[in-house]
Amino acid sequence: MTGVEPLTTYKLRLRYADGQSFEVDLNAWITETEALSPLKDRDLFAQAKIGFAGRTMDWIEDELDLAADNLRNLAVEQARDIGRERIRQWPHNTGLRLEQAAEALGISRRMLIYYRDGEKPIPRTIWLVCLAGKPCAQRGKLCRNIFLRPRNTRRCMLDCLQRISGLIVSIRIGFDIPMWV
Repeated sequence: MTGVEPLTTYKLRLRYADGQSFEVDLNAWITETEALSPLKDRDLFAQAKIGFAGRTMDWIEDELDLAADNLRNLAVEQARDIGRERIRQWPHNTGLRLEQAAEALGISRRMLIYYRDGEKPIPRTIWLVCLAGKPCAQRGKLCRNIFLRPRNTRRCMLDCLQRISGLIVSIRIGFDIPMWV
């Protein structure tokens, strides 16, 4: 991170070394996270500054800070784009090895690494598959069966297809996209 500018209530403009600039709204994080509750004080919030080596956003040094990469990911998702943290966590959350995850997505291992490391933008189709890999409501476990044992998982497949179709409708009509982790 190379620059920060406090904007309106709980919003910041962030600048990064690659020339990218983002606006991020921290209202939900501040409201929902006890550790960030001191930032409800607008005077303290306005004191945001870049921390050590541009890797953090600091308010109170060594006490109250946020990681620059987490802020960037939040800003990217708030801008209705696809943050790389989702694809970084997906193989782990589904219990798939990197090779299995790439095969499940229909891409090469190298391309998955490009997406994961932020070297290439993540297509929405890949993102939607990652969102569908959340725990099944009825089984309480991840839907990795869809990818590893498709003939035994009709119920899981139907559940995931319903989630994906709901997301596609949400994208088309502009509603907020649910964020599952």
